Amino acid sequence: MDYDIADISLADLGRQRIAWADSTMGVLSSIRERFAKEKPLEGVVAAACLHVTTETANLLRTLKAGGATVIACASNPLSTQDDVAASLVAHEEIPVFAIKGESTEVYFRHIDAVLDAGPTMTMDDGCDLVSRLHSTRPDQTSRVVAGTEETTTGVIRLRAMEAERALKYPIVAVNDADTKHMFDNRYGTGQSTLDGIIRATNILLAGKTFVVAGYGYCGKGLANRARGMGAQVVVTEVDPLRALEAVMDGYRVEPMAQAALEGDVFVTVTGNRDVLRPEHFRMMKDGAIVANSGHFDIEIDIKSLVEMSEGKRREVRPLVEEFLVSGKRIIAIAEGRLVNLATAEGHPAAVMDMSFANQALAAEWAVKNASSLTPRVYDVPPEIDREIARLKLETTGVEIDRLTPAQEEYLASWTTGT
Repeated sequence: MDYDIADISLADLGRQRIAWADSTMGVLSSIRERFAKEKPLEGVVAAACLHVTTETANLLRTLKAGGATVIACASNPLSTQDDVAASLVAHEEIPVFAIKGESTEVYFRHIDAVLDAGPTMTMDDGCDLVSRLHSTRPDQTSRVVAGTEETTTGVIRLRAMEAERALKYPIVAVNDADTKHMFDNRYGTGQSTLDGIIRATNILLAGKTFVVAGYGYCGKGLANRARGMGAQVVVTEVDPLRALEAVMDGYRVEPMAQAALEGDVFVTVTGNRDVLRPEHFRMMKDGAIVANSGHFDIEIDIKSLVEMSEGKRREVRPLVEEFLVSGKRIIAIAEGRLVNLATAEGHPAAVMDMSFANQALAAEWAVKNASSLTPRVYDVPPEIDREIARLKLETTGVEIDRLTPAQEEYLASWTTGT
């Protein structure tokens, strides 16, 4: 079996951590049990370009239990947990091509290694795998039955491909499922981003002015958690509806040009580029901290920050760099890459349980319905969303009410009024 990981001797540690994550992933565990019996993915060659974490390992185990041949690579150079990669290779016999801290060159070489397996299904986190496949190996796309995409950024890219008629096979937008973006993006990103910042810097958030760039579900969760830890939260936005929502939620909303003068900590979660750029760096106070929790490392213009520092930069803690700009220190975490995965462990397993349940069930649905699907972006079917929510409640011991026959009749009627 071909693979490329950091250290195979870490496998036992990885297996222990994977099992710990699995203990709070009841929905995915129940799906894995059913998959092992029914083998709905028999014959599928699944190429997974995902963050190689303990939670992802349990998704890959589920796909394999369902009969799929699974090959995996990292979806970000800094998000790989090397012990998990080792365990997948040694204990699950899943080829993995991922090393924490790998260069951009190695990153794409690893994606190519996964594509060499001739996948019939893609499972992406940011659309790099799909983009690489379409741009460098278009002849292979005819073999691919379907794919899934887990991130906001990836779905944006896929919809652009669909609009340009460049997409060659159907892909399910797992990110847009309610049991994904309403929980993973909000509660997962909110907690794990702060976890990454605090682990990296050990700063006290109480009393700090905390600037959140972007008020989508990730921004909402992050702003809520930062306020809960005593920070004074400022939100920046370009969308008037989201900006209004932030105001109604009790946050100060300002343009970045104004927030840059006030902020102690800045976090970008927009899915767009150059959100923090030279004019903002010049305004920032001494000691300002900048971090990114969007998928790609383009939200903070790190290249310009390097140029502005004229070589006056130093590492002050692991994955924390200090840049001297016009006599002021600007602190950048994790090179502007995903802070929650670069300096922490990503989302808690309990919330990734729902996201990866969506991945597994969307893959099953796509295979089952492949003959009727066309090359476009599909939503996760509502019945899958509801079933995942039901299973999550069930596995956590939460019971809910059921409609009575009279209530069902009332909701279906138009003749009953006052």
